[in-house]
Amino acid sequence: MSTVLPEDSVGLVTPQTARFDEPLALACGRSLNSYELVYETYGTLNASASNAVLICHALSGHHHAAGYHAATDRKPGWWDSCIGPGKPIDTNRFFVVSLNNLGGCNGSTGPSSINPATGKPYGAEFPVLTVEDWVHSQARLADRLGIQQWAAIVGGSLGGMQALQWTMTYPDRVRHCVDIASAPKLSAQNIAFNEVARQAILTDPEFHGGSFQDQGVIPKRGLMLARMVGHITYLSDDSMGEKFGRELKSDKLNYDFHSVEFQVESYLRYQGEEFSGRFDANTYLLMTKALDYFDPAAANGGDLAATLANVKADYCIMSFTTDWRFSPARSREIVDALMAARKNVCYLEIDSPYGHDAFLIPTPRYMQGFANYMNRIAI
Repeated sequence: MSTVLPEDSVGLVTPQTARFDEPLALACGRSLNSYELVYETYGTLNASASNAVLICHALSGHHHAAGYHAATDRKPGWWDSCIGPGKPIDTNRFFVVSLNNLGGCNGSTGPSSINPATGKPYGAEFPVLTVEDWVHSQARLADRLGIQQWAAIVGGSLGGMQALQWTMTYPDRVRHCVDIASAPKLSAQNIAFNEVARQAILTDPEFHGGSFQDQGVIPKRGLMLARMVGHITYLSDDSMGEKFGRELKSDKLNYDFHSVEFQVESYLRYQGEEFSGRFDANTYLLMTKALDYFDPAAANGGDLAATLANVKADYCIMSFTTDWRFSPARSREIVDALMAARKNVCYLEIDSPYGHDAFLIPTPRYMQGFANYMNRIAI
């Protein structure tokens, strides 16, 4: 690509690392004595630190949400369509923080990091994490950056769960919550998909009980299958039909079980292959378990309105019509609970053919609604 970056880009960015030596107590009963979080920032923090926005990533996300690490990068950050000058999260107004969650595999302390107690990678010994654990670690990062209150916390999918959890765990520290394509808890079907993906990894002979790094291997086949299963659920039938249909890679059938005959088969295998080369298997297990465990209303007998009784943020909830993994009905559960709790909430259901992945795709109505809400936020 050209060395001239787009005018609406945040430009070249450099990841930063924050180290924390105060132990972090975790919901599982264990603790991390020290850990690191990798993050990026875009825009400028104002004098009163009132314009900060936190971006929470989804299952396979990371800290690189916008801009470029080098002028020769082929692709920008994963949410570049929404973050930058004049974009919905306008860096002319906001100071944006995007981090790689604890337990991740993109620089923050996780299963592939060295355990100081053993001198080897944590592997399966890394503790199981919850969404609330992530929120506590993110609050420490906010303290480090001098941010006492976020103007907004924004996230899609698993990121939306984090944004919602923030408003409950630290109600005084969030003014606005933008929760996109998310849910107040997973359905049984969603948990089932996650379990199939985990079993693909756990039963791979190269997994070695999570200690595959010690063996100098990776559970490539298990990761590929997990990603293929997951990716199917992120797309809609319409989008898969439009993109692939029943198109063949060649003009004849092979009548075997090994050939890649349909274009959709080729696409899924490519996605699995690419993912298995960049993502840690233990991190995938951790992230899906955090999804499964998320159920803040359980503390109040399943009463989400009661759980949200003490929140102080205003909310913008968005969903997409063809998203069957996190359907609009799940977003409306959050909206209904907020209304029952007499909280300020607006809801936008966007007609989109792209399934769950629609929150990553800059369709006009989505961008307009997103930008309109963010522009209302006083800083």
